[in-house]
Amino acid sequence: MKYADEYRESKLVQAVANEIKQTVSRQWNLMEVCGGQTNTIMKYGIEELLPEEIILVHGPGCPVCVTSVNLIDKAIRLAATDNFVLATYGDMLRVPGSEKDLLSLKAEGADIRIVYSPLDALKLAEDMRDKNIVFFAVGFETTAPATAHTILEARKKDLKNFYILNAHVLIPPAIEMLLSSGNTKLDGLIAPGHVCTVTGYEDYERLSGKYKTPIVVTGFEPLDLLNGILALVRMLERKSYNVENQYSRSVKREGNVKAKKMLEDVFNIVDRDWRGIGIINKSGYKLRNEFSHFDAELVFDLPDVKAVRNNECIAGEILQGLKNPYSCKMFGTKCSPENPIGAPMVSSEGACAAYYKFGKSNQLTGKIIYG
Repeated sequence: MKYADEYRESKLVQAVANEIKQTVSRQWNLMEVCGGQTNTIMKYGIEELLPEEIILVHGPGCPVCVTSVNLIDKAIRLAATDNFVLATYGDMLRVPGSEKDLLSLKAEGADIRIVYSPLDALKLAEDMRDKNIVFFAVGFETTAPATAHTILEARKKDLKNFYILNAHVLIPPAIEMLLSSGNTKLDGLIAPGHVCTVTGYEDYERLSGKYKTPIVVTGFEPLDLLNGILALVRMLERKSYNVENQYSRSVKREGNVKAKKMLEDVFNIVDRDWRGIGIINKSGYKLRNEFSHFDAELVFDLPDVKAVRNNECIAGEILQGLKNPYSCKMFGTKCSPENPIGAPMVSSEGACAAYYKFGKSNQLTGKIIYG
């Protein structure tokens, strides 16, 4: 198949759903790691097509959602400083910090620009040499190569006014944290196709073997996800634990070798604080020493800020698959896309936003096993 609409063809979708029903013999808890996959599940009503034995659990695969309050507050501090321009992706403007968000600060007059690529921020630095331009770099391994490339370009152009505030995080360490904690009952994992397009899936093979958990790499269309679920069910029913690549039209086992080399050249891997979850070992990128003059945290000596948690918000439990957005007392009332209390209500990849947009009239409470 060559076109996206072929992966939404109703007869093919129903045929795979029927095969899942014929294959499954007991309950299996399957986590889709990526928020884009959660969005597809809610948008197309995938859960309605599945037998009651299949429980879908939503994972921490929303980079906007897991960016720490500490980094949001640092971005706000920089953006509020005279002679600074903060550039970032549109989703980041609504993510709550300790006291406000970037959108509120922009309304107060701060120079905050929405960009679609870090190269757009680099162009700002070239055009505005009298300003300090800070790119708030957010995303998983999918978007990190673009940041790495931009850093190399900034060095080549010898730009003295370009910096990044780095919030890039890595998926495999988060998966290992979930599998090793024992808190989230997971039988199988649907791995994120876009991340694996860059990284490949060798790291997932290690995790699958270590934790005896089958993993399937899938894309983001309904047929992608259903074929991934079918592959997981088949492995679970025969008690085999491997990694299968359903998304072969985009993903290779070794990933994008050139992109991975660029990441190694520009970044070191460090511990990272995930919003609502805490520190996950070796789960973030940090600029290597030779690029430290582009690191906004170092250059501007930004102190860490200890955020006060809103005890009513259960975003951390939602990101770990421990609870469902409908379990939150604030969902759809105090917390909405217009007034987000928790980060998963902001981004289109956030579980709360997906439930709010697509699931309000179809709360499948009979299939929810959380909290």
